[in-house]
Amino acid sequence: MSNALNTASADIGALEGAPAAPFFWTLRVYYEDTDAGGIVFYANYLKFFERARTEWLRAHGISQQLMTEKHRMMFVVKSTAVDYHAPAKLDDVLTLSVVTEKLGRASVHFTQQAWRTEGAQRILLASGSIKVGCVDTVSLRPGPIPSEIIDRITV
Repeated sequence: MSNALNTASADIGALEGAPAAPFFWTLRVYYEDTDAGGIVFYANYLKFFERARTEWLRAHGISQQLMTEKHRMMFVVKSTAVDYHAPAKLDDVLTLSVVTEKLGRASVHFTQQAWRTEGAQRILLASGSIKVGCVDTVSLRPGPIPSEIIDRITV
């Protein structure tokens, strides 16, 4: 993407025991993201977190579309828990982080955060725990994450 706001950084470290280094994705809050009061609607943080995880995969050379075509497997959200700390508003620029907490045979557990920067101060807006499972595209039954994908996300 050529949008200057969308920049990725940080290598994802090894997933042995300790969490990996964070991945960062930046986005702007649009009118469609807000409620009547101009505040980001709470459920939109889940969309923001999803976009950041998708860009994390892309940064590792993984296309979810190609994963479904080649491996007949896809990632689906199994569970979420989000805490809201401060509001984001129309036109705010948010930085989203993705940290891989645990990599299982058929799942990945992420910790994610949304921040706004005001001058030298970073304000935590939302934090979440998201568990994603790998499923067969036909049966939707859990299955192992393809080794090619594991190899890319553990580098």
